[in-house]
Amino acid sequence: AFLVALTSIHWREAWKYGERAYRYCQHDTGHAIAALRFAAALLGWRMTLLPRWSDADLAALLGLAEPSADDAEPEAAECLCAVGPDPSGWIDTDPSTLLEAAGQVRWLGRPNRLSPSRVAWPIIDAVGESARFPGHRPTDERGLRRQSVPAAVGLPQASGADGLVGASARTILLQRRSAVSFDGAGRMSVAVLARMLDRLVPPTAPWDALWWDPQVHLVLFVHRVDGLPPGIYAFLRHADAAGPLRDACRADFLWEPVPEVEGLSLLVPIDCRAIARRLSCDQEIASNGFFGAAMIARFDEPIRRLGAWFYRNLFWECGVIGQVLYLEAEAAGARATGIGCYYDDAVHEMLGLDGPAWQSLYHFSMGVPVDDTRLTTLPGYDWERDA
Repeated sequence: AFLVALTSIHWREAWKYGERAYRYCQHDTGHAIAALRFAAALLGWRMTLLPRWSDADLAALLGLAEPSADDAEPEAAECLCAVGPDPSGWIDTDPSTLLEAAGQVRWLGRPNRLSPSRVAWPIIDAVGESARFPGHRPTDERGLRRQSVPAAVGLPQASGADGLVGASARTILLQRRSAVSFDGAGRMSVAVLARMLDRLVPPTAPWDALWWDPQVHLVLFVHRVDGLPPGIYAFLRHADAAGPLRDACRADFLWEPVPEVEGLSLLVPIDCRAIARRLSCDQEIASNGFFGAAMIARFDEPIRRLGAWFYRNLFWECGVIGQVLYLEAEAAGARATGIGCYYDDAVHEMLGLDGPAWQSLYHFSMGVPVDDTRLTTLPGYDWERDA
C-alpha cells in the first residue's frame, strides 16, 4: 500500500467567496476522497481513511507544521488515505514510526505563492482551529459504527439502457465537468434516478473509504422526472434516520414511499422550481434541471458524541455524495453542479427544522447542460490526446 494526503489552502477559495471558503474546501476534500477511491477501484485496489492521524501529526508528516519562509499561503492538513490491494492493515498503524522518519527529512522546493496580497478572514482561522482533529480511533466507545470493507465496487458504468450513454468508467471520469446552466426542459426517467440514488448508499465504493455510517440525507426538489410527480421528496441513506428526521420535520408532510425508488418518500406534491431557486441564492440552475437537492446532515448528535472536529467530516460526506452524482450525471448523458451558496435558515424553515439537530450543508442540481460557447474544453493531460 501507499499513502495519499489531502490538504487545503483556504485562500484559494476565500479570495472569491470569503468566509464560505472553509466549507467549500471541505466539500472539495470530499470530492477528492471519492475521486481517489474511484481511481483505486479502476486498478482493483481499495482505499481507506486513516483515522488515527491527528491534524498536528499529519502536518508534521507533510512539512506543514511551520509557516512558510516564502510567505506562501497557509496550507491545512485534512486527511491521510491508504491505497492498495488491502490497505486495512494501515488503519491501526501507530503514526510514530513515520513521524520519526519525517523528522529526519530535508524538505526541498518552495511552495508557490498564489497572490501578492491576502485578505484576512479571521472566522476561517477560528473555525479551522475549533475543528482540528486530535486523533483517535473511531472504533472506540466514542465512535460511530465502522463500515466493513467490501469487495464490491460501485463504479459509474453506463449500459446504454434507459437513456444512458455507452461509455467506460474511465471515459466518464475524465469527461466529468460542472454545468454552468441547464436548458429548463430536459427530462430523466425514474429508473435512472433510482440507479443514481442507489449509488449513494454504502457499502460499495466510494463509501467503503469512510469509517462512519451515513449522516447526510437528501431533500430532493423534483422538477422533470418521468414517473414522479413534481414535488419535494426525502431520500434517506440510512434507515436509522427515518424516525428522527420525520419527527423533526413539518407534521403535515406526507412521507409517502415511492415504490420505484427504495428510500425515497414524497413529502409534498408541488411545483417547487421557485422554492429550489430561492433557497439556492436565487440561482436558476437549481430550478432548471431534472431535480435539485439539499443535503441535510444529522448535526448536533455526532458532533456532541465525537467532537467539534467531526464538523469537517460531515462536509466531506457531502462532497463524496456530490462526486458520485457528478459521475452518475455524466453516465446518463447529463451534467450536474454543486451549489455552495444557499440560505440554510430558509431551508430549515421550509422543512420545519428547529435547532441544531439537522443542518443543510450542500446543495446540488442535475439536468441537460447548456454549453457556454465562450469556453473551450481541452484534454487535461497530454496522454488523453492519444487515448
